[in-house]
Amino acid sequence: MTIQWFPGHMAKARREVTEKLKLVDIIFELVDARLPLSSRNPMIDQVIQQKPRLIILNKMDMADDAETKKWIHYFEEQGTRAVAINSLEGKGLQLVTKASKEILAEKWDRMIAKGIKPRAIRAMIVGIPNVGKSTLINRLAKKSLAKTGNMPGVTKAQQWIKVGKEIELLDTPGILWPKFEDPETGFKLAVTGAIKDSVIQMQELAIYALKFLEQRYPERLKERYGIDHIDEEIVHTFDHIAKKRRFVSHEGEVDYEMTAEAIVRDIRNQYLGRVTFDYKDEMIVEEEA
Repeated sequence: MTIQWFPGHMAKARREVTEKLKLVDIIFELVDARLPLSSRNPMIDQVIQQKPRLIILNKMDMADDAETKKWIHYFEEQGTRAVAINSLEGKGLQLVTKASKEILAEKWDRMIAKGIKPRAIRAMIVGIPNVGKSTLINRLAKKSLAKTGNMPGVTKAQQWIKVGKEIELLDTPGILWPKFEDPETGFKLAVTGAIKDSVIQMQELAIYALKFLEQRYPERLKERYGIDHIDEEIVHTFDHIAKKRRFVSHEGEVDYEMTAEAIVRDIRNQYLGRVTFDYKDEMIVEEEA
């Protein structure tokens, strides 16, 4: 299955980000802590170029904590500051302001030396759909200023939002690149909800998720579904889960689509625990090869 999703408003957003870049001091690049590399948009590097940047790993409460720490260390080794937060509960938000001030300290010192009174930091927040941009903005501003929704593509226009006296944020619609170089990236984005379910073949997505969990978190499968391993005939595994979840008709017919949806929903709702789909050591080795 090849997953592609690039609505027209995203192409427009790319142009708008480029046009507004000169208005901001720093870029807040929001990524999903469960896939810190796969949820980064390579298009952003081309657009923002050398503009100062802070990578924010959101949804840290849903990700494997050990892997999150590895990714923060990796990004900082590459010369880019990174912090982990949970925007839904407001955890770690003070790190965003603190890191921003530190990144821009030299610029602010130069302004002061010239007799210019420092103003609020102007930041542009960018990221792929459904990574939590609007939730973060509302938490920072302590108001419901940005539209939120548990589905990709909610934000479709740009707006300036004041965050106290220290930061002014320029929100942008989520931007997803037109084509995924690696098909697995599409699966990862889909299973975590960055891509609309209406363009996904749910059974193929569930198969990918089960095989990933078998490799990385086998104990979670056993605990949730009573499965020791994924059968080579994947239909047998689906049958087992369907019977356990009672997705079988009185005639004994299995509802495979409902079973697939339940598997994906279980992952998104954390019934299989905190899961990171981007394993740092594995992905960086592949990237360097």
